[in-house]
Amino acid sequence: MRLLIAEDDSRLLTQLDALLQQNGYSVDLADNGNNALYQLQEYNYDLAVIDIGLPGIDGFDVIRKARQNDVRTPVLILTARDRWQEKVEGLDAGADDYLTKPFHNEELLARVKALIRRASGQANPSIQFGPVCLDTVAEEITLNDVRLDLTAYEYKVMEYLMLNPQKIVSKTELTEHIYDQDFDLDSNVIEVFVGRLRKKLDPDGTLKPIETLRGRGYRLNREL
Repeated sequence: MRLLIAEDDSRLLTQLDALLQQNGYSVDLADNGNNALYQLQEYNYDLAVIDIGLPGIDGFDVIRKARQNDVRTPVLILTARDRWQEKVEGLDAGADDYLTKPFHNEELLARVKALIRRASGQANPSIQFGPVCLDTVAEEITLNDVRLDLTAYEYKVMEYLMLNPQKIVSKTELTEHIYDQDFDLDSNVIEVFVGRLRKKLDPDGTLKPIETLRGRGYRLNREL
């Protein structure tokens, strides 16, 4: 999953970057409102974490302008202000949730996961697709209640497909959402991951869980 973090406190920005990368997210950074707005409008993120007190354009205006330009990325606002009016203003601007500083890392991670699930129409932390179950809390996938031994990137590929079950997902889109920006988009590594997933999910070749649509990308088999 690819996230944007907009925060002008360089120490906190570094901490958030490390925390989220350690938890398997691909992270882009912005330290002012102008950059945050540009990145939101230019790139497709699974979630944006935006501090209200950004220099240049503040967080409220970043969110308002992004929503006016039809940016639908879920937004979690960070604020050091504990006044309820400012939380309401953030939500009215188009944010989806808020977190007041200081916060516990575990709460931030839980809110990030919940917002990404909701944006995909999934309220339940466990997502079932036929005999395949994705547990977004434990970050594991089971097949007929048996836990699969997946690498971190195999899990990320399957997680993205299961959070977008009706969508045809291109190799480029998958790469952008599981790797940092400088990764080689022409690499065949996604094909390798999908091939491994097919073997682990369908060793007998009967389930056919991941469809390939030639020239378009991948999609979960809707007949699972």
